[in-house]
Amino acid sequence: MVSKETSLDNTEAMDSTELQSKLLQQLESVIDPELGCNIVELGMVQGISVQASEIQIKLALTTMGCPLRAQISTDIKAAVKVLAPEHKVTINWVEMNAEEKAAAMQLARKVAQQNESTRIPDRCRVIGVASGKGGVGKSSVSVNLAVALAYSGFSVGFIDADIWGFSTPRMLDIDTHLQASNEGDKPLIKPATKAFGTGLLSLVSMGLLTHDESSALMWRGLMLNRAVQHFCEDVEWPEDLDYMIIDLPPGTGDVAMGLALMVPRTEVLVVTTPSLAAQRVAVRAVSMARKSNLRVIGVVENMSYYEESGQKHEIFGSGGGAQLADDSGLELLAQIPIEPEVASGGDTGQPIVLQDSPAATAIRSLAIRLNEQSVDLSQGCSARLLDAIEAALD
Repeated sequence: MVSKETSLDNTEAMDSTELQSKLLQQLESVIDPELGCNIVELGMVQGISVQASEIQIKLALTTMGCPLRAQISTDIKAAVKVLAPEHKVTINWVEMNAEEKAAAMQLARKVAQQNESTRIPDRCRVIGVASGKGGVGKSSVSVNLAVALAYSGFSVGFIDADIWGFSTPRMLDIDTHLQASNEGDKPLIKPATKAFGTGLLSLVSMGLLTHDESSALMWRGLMLNRAVQHFCEDVEWPEDLDYMIIDLPPGTGDVAMGLALMVPRTEVLVVTTPSLAAQRVAVRAVSMARKSNLRVIGVVENMSYYEESGQKHEIFGSGGGAQLADDSGLELLAQIPIEPEVASGGDTGQPIVLQDSPAATAIRSLAIRLNEQSVDLSQGCSARLLDAIEAALD
């Protein structure tokens, strides 16, 4: 039960009570990176105290030595900043009792069971790239991010979940039709592969299953979800996969919501443009992810400006990415400039990130920042506790 402690007078106490309620609701956007559930649902938020210039949050961990404590703290402070930017945030850490741990682990088991059906390795970090609408360069960002990670030596999987609007095969210059393996009782799809630098990129896309790139797929929600499900469950993904990049269709439709059920540990990267109108649409993608218990890791502003002779021209306006980040309590991870080579590279299968340009530098920096965020979830406190519980049950 969340406490209603306050040292303010009666009028202010009413305001603080309302703020406490809103803060509790806002903290539902903070997702435990191991369990795929928000910290309120897990029973971790055990008290909120609002004072004149400080907000104190009592937060319970399964063990005080949790290595994900710093990440959870960062996410909480970012979420609170949206509602109370002038307040200092203090987190008082406590440890769950046995009953609270058991309840949290019951949720963990449900999430683990959902994950069991996919062939995406547990150690692999899954990043879904989303946008509120089309035309913001989401696929271009997805492809170049995946290539940047592969070029750095990582094993990268890529699911082109934009079933209707597949474009990835052309952007990567991959035209190999997907084949099925003949090994085992259940045939599996072999992804198309391509080496970049010292790493390998493995791709599945409807574009590698159709014989005519111009053919329209007249599919509805259930069929779209089923296609993505096949890409998660029936593909022979490499066992050493480090990253899985999922290029989501624009908007907040069936595929994005279905992914939350199929791969609940997916993190979401939201792409927008500098236009404030685009930002207002992109915030829906943030809302969708959080309502689906997916952790949103940051914002990428694409087409930020065009530079010529040292002058920056903000063709599509300015401030949309920063506004989206501030309004959502997120970090603006990258601002990618407009360059003709981005489009021509996509048309010819030569991703811009392999070249030397400001856009390439921005995308490589994004890959570095995302890699720095990576956490080994197998070493998390909840993961170890869940292993212990499952062993006891066996």
